Amino acid sequence: MNIFRSLLAKVWQDPNAAEVVKIESGQLYLVRPGNIRSSRECIYNEAIATIRRVPSIDHNFQLVITRVYEEGDQELLEDEDETDEERVFLISEELEFRPGVGEADSQATFVWRDLDGDVDELYEFVMTEETNGPTRAFFETCMYRAMYERKYRMSADNIGDQDLSEFTWKPPAPKGAGKVPLVASEGPLPARSREPSSPSRKVTKFSPKKVKAMPANTATVVGEDAQFFVWDVEVDGFVSAHDGLLRAKILESTSNDYNYWIVATDEEEDLIMHKIAADMNPRWSPKTQSLTWNFYVDGAYGSWAFQFNSTDAYENFKVAFARAAWETLHHTPFNKIKPDEQAYVISATNEDVEMRDAQNEEGDEEEVVSELDPDEEPSEDEEDEEEDAVSPQLQGERNSQLTIGYKGDRSYVVRGNNIGVFSHAGHNQVKYYATISKISTPKGREFKPREVMLHDQDTKMVLMNPSEPRSLYNMDIERGKVVEEWKVHEDVTVDHIAPDNKFAQMTPEQTLVGASHNALFRIDPRISGLKMVDSQYKQYVSKNRFSGLATTSSGKLAVASAKGDIRLFDSIGKNAKTALPPLGDPIIGIDVTADGRWIVATTKAYLLLIDTLIGEGRYAGSLGFDRSFPANAKPMPRRLQLRAEHVAYMNQEINFSPSRFNQGEGQVENAIVTSTGQYVIAWDFAKVKKGQLDKYEIKKYEDNVVQDNFKFGDDKEIIVALENNVLAINKKNLKRPTRASLAGPMIGLHDRSSIVNSPY
Repeated sequence: MNIFRSLLAKVWQDPNAAEVVKIESGQLYLVRPGNIRSSRECIYNEAIATIRRVPSIDHNFQLVITRVYEEGDQELLEDEDETDEERVFLISEELEFRPGVGEADSQATFVWRDLDGDVDELYEFVMTEETNGPTRAFFETCMYRAMYERKYRMSADNIGDQDLSEFTWKPPAPKGAGKVPLVASEGPLPARSREPSSPSRKVTKFSPKKVKAMPANTATVVGEDAQFFVWDVEVDGFVSAHDGLLRAKILESTSNDYNYWIVATDEEEDLIMHKIAADMNPRWSPKTQSLTWNFYVDGAYGSWAFQFNSTDAYENFKVAFARAAWETLHHTPFNKIKPDEQAYVISATNEDVEMRDAQNEEGDEEEVVSELDPDEEPSEDEEDEEEDAVSPQLQGERNSQLTIGYKGDRSYVVRGNNIGVFSHAGHNQVKYYATISKISTPKGREFKPREVMLHDQDTKMVLMNPSEPRSLYNMDIERGKVVEEWKVHEDVTVDHIAPDNKFAQMTPEQTLVGASHNALFRIDPRISGLKMVDSQYKQYVSKNRFSGLATTSSGKLAVASAKGDIRLFDSIGKNAKTALPPLGDPIIGIDVTADGRWIVATTKAYLLLIDTLIGEGRYAGSLGFDRSFPANAKPMPRRLQLRAEHVAYMNQEINFSPSRFNQGEGQVENAIVTSTGQYVIAWDFAKVKKGQLDKYEIKKYEDNVVQDNFKFGDDKEIIVALENNVLAINKKNLKRPTRASLAGPMIGLHDRSSIVNSPY
C-alpha cells in the first residue's frame, strides 16, 4: 500500500471529494452457480465502477456500478416506466469482496456477494484490458480501507498493510472435518454445485444427545431422502449435519391423539425428533427444494433444514406436513374436509410464488432501506425524540393499545384506566400532549378500556368496558370525559367494533359495525333505547368465535374467527359471499385494503395474505366480497413469516401484533407493519405481491412493542407504542435482518450436542 500513499493523500483525505476512485470501463454480471438455465447474466454491457462516500455519514462508503449507455439507448429508455441505471452496495466485510479471473484467463474481475440474492449468487465486474494492474490494485486497496473505516469508525490514514489484511477474503475453513458453511442470505441452502466434491472434506457425523427409541405406537406418514442442515450462529449460515443423504420422515401417533413428529434418521439412529406444532415456523423453498423450521430446545430457538433430492420428494413431504399440521390444530382427520378446502390448506404456504396480476401492479415503491450501521448509536435528535414522547408513568401499568388519529395530528395510547395523548410533531417525532385520566362510566365507575376506536371526525372515542360487554361508551375527546353509555342489546355482547367503512372516521358518520362471537350487526347511537339496528342484525347458527372485523372504503366486511376462517360480506344482515376455510391457527386481527382486493389476517406466528380477486369462472374479475369463489378456484393464501434463521438469532417466541396496511384516502397500500416482542417489522407489499414473501425490514427496541401502525395518510412514518414509551420512526430506518440487527444473547446454540429433540 505504501506505493499508493501519495495518491491516497490526494483522493482519500479530501472529505469534500464525493468519489474516491473509479474504473472507467467494464461489464457487470450476476453469477448464479446453481442455476443451470442461466448461470451468468449480463446486467450492464458497459459500466463504470466507483467508490463513493456516503454523504453526511463518516467512515461509510459505497461501491457503485453505473450503466454506460451506448449511442441511441437513452432514447429507447425514455418510453420505459423505470430504468436501472446503477447498482449501489454499502462497502462492508459482508460483501466478501475479492479479485478474481473472468471466463477468459486474461480478464481481471472483482467479485462480491449479492446480499439480496440466493446463497451462492455473486456480482462480477469484468474489467477491460485498458484497466492496468496498478489501477486495479489501488481500487482494491481503497475497498479494504473503506471496510476498515466502517468497522472501526476511524480514519484509515495512519494504518499499514497488515491492518488491512483481515479484510482480504479467504474461503471459510470448515469448523470440523468437512463441515460445509453456508452463507446466510435470501436462500437457506446451497445450490448443489456448491456441495463438497473432495473426498477429503468428509462431513462430521452429527451426534446429538441420544434420542429415545421410537415408541411402538407410531407409524410413518412419509419418508424421503434428504440432506440435513443445522443453523450455526458462529458460521452465520446453515451447515451440513450429516454425511450424505438420510431419511426425512413424518411420524404419527397411532393413539388417535393427532400428535406428529418430524424426524431425521439414518441407518444407525434418529438424529432429531421435533413434535409438529404451530410455532415451528416452516418455510418451503421450491427453488432449493428445501424446508426450514424452528424448534425450542435447551433454552434457545434453533433452526434446521431438509433439502430434498427431487421435486417429487419435496412435494410429497410438503403435503404430508400440511396435513399433519392441520390435524394437530383441529384434532380432526384431514380427509373429512372438502377437496377444495384441502387444496386451500395445502396451498397456504410461504413459497415464493408470484401472485395474480402482480406484473400489472404499480411499480415498486421506494425500497425500505436498512440503516447504514446496525450498531450505530442513536443521534441526539433521536434520543430527544423518544424522551419527549414519554408520558407520566403510572405505577404497575403498561401501555396496552394504540390508535392513530384520522383528522388531527394525534395518537392515543391506553395505559390502565388512562389514555395518553401524543401529537405528531413532524420529522418522525411524537410529543407527549396530555393525559385523559381515570376513565369512568357516566355513573363514576372506573374501568380499563378493552378496545377503543376513534369516531365522528376524531371528536369522539368509543370505548369497550370489560365489565359491561353489552354496552359501548362515548368519550368526548375535547372534554376528556365519558359522556354517554350506549346500551346495544340486553343479551348480545359487543366483542368487536369497526367503522362503517374504511374512512368513516373522517366523516360525521354516526353508525358503526359490531360483532359478538356469532353475530354481526349495525349500531346507531342516535336510536333511543337499545342502539342495535334490528333490521341489520344477523346471528349465525354455528359457533363462529368471531375475533375481528375490517371494512373496505365501500363498507364491505371481512370477518375473522378464532378458528382461523375468514368470511367476506357485501353488507350486514346477509350470509357471507365467501367463506375461506380455517388453517387452524386463531386469527387475532384482520385488515383489508381500501378497494377490498387484499386481506391480511394476523395469527400468533404468521400473517396470512389473501387476494380476493376471482380469477376464473363466471364471475372472473369480481371480488370475493361480491361473488363466491368457484369451488375449484379458491384464492391461494400466502404466509408472511420470519425466516427460521432470523428467529434463531432473535431467540424468542414469535407473537405478532395485529398487522396493518398503510392507509390514506387516495393512497395505494405499499407496506404492511406489525411487531413481535422488541421488534417492529415492515413488509414491502409491492415485493410481496410479486412473490417475494420475505422482503421485510426490522427495528429492535430495548422495550417490548405493544402495537404499531402507520400515521394516517403517510406510508413512511410509523407510530410505535412500547410498553413504557411512544415514538415515531421513518420506515427507511428499519434494517435488513442480520445477525447484528437481530441477535440477543445466544444460549446453547454453539454446542452441537445441545441440538436435540423433545422426546415423545
